[in-house]
Order: sequence, then structure tokens, then C-alpha cells
Amino acid sequence: MKKYFGILRKCSLFADIEDQHLIAMLSCLGVKRESFDKKYTIFAEGNPARYIGILLSGSAQIVRHDYYGNRSIVAGVLPGELFGESFACAGMENLPVSIVANEPCDVLLIDSSHVLHTCSNGCDFHRRMIYNLMRDLAAKNIMFHQKLDITAKRTTREKLLAYLAYMERQSGKNEFEIPFDRQELADYLEVDRSGLSVEISKLKREGMLDCRKNHFVLL
Repeated sequence: MKKYFGILRKCSLFADIEDQHLIAMLSCLGVKRESFDKKYTIFAEGNPARYIGILLSGSAQIVRHDYYGNRSIVAGVLPGELFGESFACAGMENLPVSIVANEPCDVLLIDSSHVLHTCSNGCDFHRRMIYNLMRDLAAKNIMFHQKLDITAKRTTREKLLAYLAYMERQSGKNEFEIPFDRQELADYLEVDRSGLSVEISKLKREGMLDCRKNHFVLL
């Protein structure tokens, strides 16, 4: 597990927890590491929301499917980030989304009951971890509201421009890379891929942006 310490130090769950305490905490939490192949469903929609995951390597996506089988990407997951914590903390009997490996990845799984309830030792760092978890949940709530604001736009063009403006603010510059290919971007924006491609071409002709694959420049 020590080879992943660099990633775990970046995880919001372990913020302000010293290395020697982190080792003890991982033992206290009874964590387990698992590896998943590309496209493997790490957490499946409909299964009990029991575990909190930390991505150690690779990448994953939080996705949901509607009645007709259409896919919507809720968010991407990168190394050091948590997933499944909102549903586990809410005590949901069934997950409303799936978490799918976007490429081969390693994951640290934590039984949520070990996080939400302090251990018999009353560890100070365990209480700090619960505080960190609450901060993470608040940040995720803001992020999901941001996505709702983007997908609530009426047209594909408005959704695309709202998303690119958000990415520009996140990166702090007008040139950035997005974490999606064209189909994934369409799934995130909840629009048709062909319609999205048409709008990107129009915006390029109008001199509003330039792009190549997932690299965008707002002009």
C-alpha cells in the first residue's frame, strides 16, 4: 500500500492527516485494494451502497442509464478522488448510478460503516476523517449543481458553451483539455453526438473556438 501514498495524500478524505497516522488509519478501516479491467463495472446500479471507493490509478466514470438505455455521464473520477461516498453516507439501499472503469485501474475500497462510526480507540485522526468526508460531500454537491446548471440549458449550443466556460474558469486560462472524447462529451451534456459535432463545427467557423480532439481554445 505504501506505493500509493502519494495518491492517498491527494485524497480529500485524508487531508491534514500525517503519514504515520495514515498507516494506522488504513489498518483501522480494514481497506482492501482491487484491480479492474477497462469497461468493468466497479459499482453497479441497483446494488447496495455499502462501499466508498478511492481511485488509485487509471480513470473511471459515474454513469446512469434511463429507461430507454441512454447513457449519461454524471462525472469523471481521477486518481486520488472518492466515489460512492454520497450514496453510502445516505444509507441508500440501491445505487442510482454505476461506476465504470474507463481504463484499467486500481481501487481502494472502504466499508462505509468503518468511516461513519468512530472506532473503539477513539482516534483523533478518525474524527478528522469524518470532518474531511463532510467537506468532500459539500464540494460534490456544488459540482453536481454545476452539472445540472449546464444540462438545464435549452439547446446543444448553450450546453456546450456553458460547459466550456466552466472548464475555462476551472483551468484559469482559455486553453485547456476536457476529460471526455466526443461521445463522452455528448453523454455528459445529454445531447446527440451528431448534433454536438455540428455545433462545434459552427463555433469554429464563427471564430469562437478552436479544438482538436479533447483540446479546446476559446478565442
